Amino acid sequence: MTTAWLEATMIALTSVGAALVALLLTWLAVGRAPGRRLPPAAREDIEEVAFLFDDEALVDATPPARRLLESMPIGASDWTRFTAFAAPRFPEFQSRIGQLADLGRLEMTEVASATDKPRLRLTVENFNGLARITLVDPEGEGQGQRIDSLSFRAMEDELEMMRTTLDRSPVLIWRTEKGGELSWANRAYLVRAGAFDAGEEGFGWPLPSLFTLPPDAFDGGGPHRLEIGRASQNASDTAAWFGCHSVVLERGTLHFALPADAAVRAEKALRDFVQTLTKTFADLPIGLAIFDRDRQLRLFNPALSDLLQLGPEFLATRPTLYAFLDRLRETKMMPEPKDYRSWRQEMTELEQAAASGFHAETWNLPGGQTYRVTGRPHPDGAVAFLFEDISSETSLTRQFRGEIEMAQEVFDRVGDAIAVFRPSGELAMANAAYGALWGVEPEATLGRVTLLDAVKQWQARAEPSAFWSWLQNLAREIGARENLTEEITLLDGRHVTCKLETLSGGAFLLRFSARDTAGKPPPRQTGSAVAQQG
Repeated sequence: MTTAWLEATMIALTSVGAALVALLLTWLAVGRAPGRRLPPAAREDIEEVAFLFDDEALVDATPPARRLLESMPIGASDWTRFTAFAAPRFPEFQSRIGQLADLGRLEMTEVASATDKPRLRLTVENFNGLARITLVDPEGEGQGQRIDSLSFRAMEDELEMMRTTLDRSPVLIWRTEKGGELSWANRAYLVRAGAFDAGEEGFGWPLPSLFTLPPDAFDGGGPHRLEIGRASQNASDTAAWFGCHSVVLERGTLHFALPADAAVRAEKALRDFVQTLTKTFADLPIGLAIFDRDRQLRLFNPALSDLLQLGPEFLATRPTLYAFLDRLRETKMMPEPKDYRSWRQEMTELEQAAASGFHAETWNLPGGQTYRVTGRPHPDGAVAFLFEDISSETSLTRQFRGEIEMAQEVFDRVGDAIAVFRPSGELAMANAAYGALWGVEPEATLGRVTLLDAVKQWQARAEPSAFWSWLQNLAREIGARENLTEEITLLDGRHVTCKLETLSGGAFLLRFSARDTAGKPPPRQTGSAVAQQG
């Protein structure tokens, strides 16, 4: 009995021990086996990115999907925000979404990139009249990828800083895809394009295009000067011109537009100014030739061709200064030089004088014309020459000079000594008889002798008389003077009749009539007394 009980006890202990060993081995086997990833549906912390839209209204979305919408720029609606994300990555999205009702299901794959990064997949399903959109990232699906909170916060902060910087930039920035579609723009661009709604809470999609870019802009060419179409301008006082710079990216082109309206206005003002100068130069009777620092002709007017008898075809070749002067020498439109070496030296001196400062000389041409040649320095080492035909002026001057000389000759033949004084009392002119009577050289003293100086000269060669004091007082008076006749006696005994006669403009003359007969001089008479006696 006891033996049977012991046997039963041993059997029971053996069974329990075997079970414990089996459990231990099982625990060890399970604990050391490589871990298996749970399927996505079994993990609560990894959710798919799914949206449910009723037309353009968001009905529902998973938390990752809502976070995706929140990370997108402000749009007029949730559909606009999602489209702003999907359109650049799935170019056919906008064109195919309208086929959902007929097809029931749409599948799209992200456009390929130059990197080995897996492409996103987008699925759209018709779910009882609603559009269920699912985004799948092959790189993250089923991989259980995680990121620590500090790194994620740093990325979010950097993204916010970059977005704020771009939105505050006054420069218009936008991005186009390879097909030319506008996929992104900063706030300055959207404001200029009028893309925001009335409350500026969001913008519509697709984004409006402000500029018509030339083909080479998409290859990084430029910069280009672009104008905003009048229909795109929201304010009449804002700039309409921009300088556009383009940068080629992996999947498109990034464009920057800087305001250039001030530069355009300055260029237009400069063009208008040049046109005005050109028209003015064209109407000038003076020939103009401007040579640059290399002494090549850069600018000339029609008068230059007419005055110097140079064909426009020759001037259009932009000859050098020495070739220009050589042609003038050949056509005898400059003074005939004695020899070529001296002529070259004279032309070198002419150029140096004109380049260093104002220079003028007169050319008496073999044909009888007279030209005044003026040289002036210009900025950046340029020099300008002005050719003026002064033949008429020279002829008129010669004529006047001849008439003056003839009048002086007639004046000198008058027997009486005559001196003409200006209203200021300065000696203006005198004849030869005046110089002989008073022992002076009239030509050497013109404009330098006053009436007071002349009275002193007269007193030195004549007897004392109250007439001299009267003349000195007359010189100090301002205003009208009356005619006067007086007799004086020279130191040699000759008697001289002095007559003061007023002229127009306040001038007056003194006539001295000398005679050899001696006699008592008559009393002084004024013009009014002579009139009463008559």
